[in-house]
Amino acid sequence: MAATRRIERTQESRRLLVTAAAELFAEKGYRQTSFIDIAERAGISRGSIPWHFGNKLGLLEAVVDDRLQAVLTALPPIPGELIPGELIPGELPGDPLDQVMDFIRLPATRLFITLLAEAVEAGSPIREHYARLHAALRQAVRARIPAEALPPGTTSEALTVLLVGAVIGVHAQWRVAPEAVDLEAVRATVRALLPTGLRLA
Repeated sequence: MAATRRIERTQESRRLLVTAAAELFAEKGYRQTSFIDIAERAGISRGSIPWHFGNKLGLLEAVVDDRLQAVLTALPPIPGELIPGELIPGELPGDPLDQVMDFIRLPATRLFITLLAEAVEAGSPIREHYARLHAALRQAVRARIPAEALPPGTTSEALTVLLVGAVIGVHAQWRVAPEAVDLEAVRATVRALLPTGLRLA
């Protein structure tokens, strides 16, 4: 019984630290956030952070994994069986444009915009983690593109890069000036531009 309580306390401490770090990384950026900041926000001893995560990069990896799972969980499942190495099993298709709008509005995705500026710097310690995040997003999008719907002369890989890039660009603009970006108008425009086979709604 005591062992179970210890495990529960450990899991709760880890969850509080990841949540606090995600909020602070989104607000202040990775470099400007200290262990003291995170510990104070989480209400947990600063020494708990290296015990749980090893170092700051280990904590960042846990935050990215947590926020990525929040995004992927919000997406409708992929049709078909789970492929080894893929992130998401699925059963039913969904409207990809609804998925895009849901993705942009998720509070968890603000972190991705905040970290982008640091990730593109030469020698950035978070570049590898951010690249892994983008790879997972491309995988999730590529799994939702029917091969028969690809326009002539295109590949699913190139279309995936284009779509993810468009989402990141729209997302950044909306976060900076939400009053100037009409997400519903963007969705209607993308729907009009996409090949017919990709209009799944």
